Amino acid sequence: MHFKKLAIPEVVLITPKVFGDERGFFMETFRQNEFEQHCGNYSFVQDNHSKSTHGILRGLHYQLEKPQGKLVRVTRGEVFDVAVDLRENSPTFGQWVSAMLSEENKQLLWVPPGFAHAFYVTSDEAEFQYKCTDYYNPGDEYCIRWDDPTLAIDWPLVEGKPPQVSEKDAKGLALREAPVFVKIR
Repeated sequence: MHFKKLAIPEVVLITPKVFGDERGFFMETFRQNEFEQHCGNYSFVQDNHSKSTHGILRGLHYQLEKPQGKLVRVTRGEVFDVAVDLRENSPTFGQWVSAMLSEENKQLLWVPPGFAHAFYVTSDEAEFQYKCTDYYNPGDEYCIRWDDPTLAIDWPLVEGKPPQVSEKDAKGLALREAPVFVKIR
């Protein structure tokens, strides 16, 4: 696997080695010792899998009391994936990084605790899978608006049309109003 630190160095793009022939392909998608070496000493407690159609945007989600690190990948289709630094004392607070994740490039993105996360589906549909470092806690979920002008995320919106978001995500907060991480490892 190849590990590449992005502009916010705690967020890491992982490219697996893919071995293919006429029968198909094989690849490792996770190896604990290499992950710890390049991303930190984290354990995963929950795996999630979602399916969404073209133009759906999920996020920007995070939890404060039980922050989740997420190791994300796309097994069908393509998404524009975004991580926003919400660590108040970080030199990159309020900045974002992104990656196009797809079934073709087979890349994974490590989004550590202390970040909000979102993805936008650019293909007809996408299946999105991710490992979490803590359990989902419905009483501890927060959302920042996908179109917050302070963040100015450059979403690759199809024909410039607003994405389809859930009612909960449509009620997301502006960054300036959102609770953020004061102290995170």
